[in-house]
Amino acid sequence: MEQQLEDYIIASQADLYRLAMSYVRQPDAAMDVVQEAAVKALANKDRLKEDCHLKAWVYRIVVNESISYLRRNKRRLAEASALDGLTSEETDIPQAIDLYRAVERLDPKLRGIVVLRYFEDLKLEEVSAVTGLKLSTVKARLYKALRLLKNEMGEEA
Repeated sequence: MEQQLEDYIIASQADLYRLAMSYVRQPDAAMDVVQEAAVKALANKDRLKEDCHLKAWVYRIVVNESISYLRRNKRRLAEASALDGLTSEETDIPQAIDLYRAVERLDPKLRGIVVLRYFEDLKLEEVSAVTGLKLSTVKARLYKALRLLKNEMGEEA
């Protein structure tokens, strides 16, 4: 099981990084989150009972680590975001897309659901497992987010 977990983490580094970035929005912080999540996953590998839940289990650890990072660094992140508009050495191509910007402006509870469902291509049941929310709550938040995105993008709901 340990080798399978290690192989999965190595093979999914880009996906895990992208997931962390969707929460923390800073490249170095996202790398730290993924590293911490990998360490926690390997340290707690005995808690994973079935191999079929591996992806959802690792994603949940990354989401929880991202949220913990945001809580620990709330003040520093607020100061950094105030300086964001002053200098930007990196230009991320997806940020140029209106839809990506609209998703970024969503409430974090809604944004997380959209990111997991559409950017990480998880099934609704997997999103439920990752977030720890009931399936009906995931569906309700997803539909609310989609309605808000349609309105913001100028399409009829």
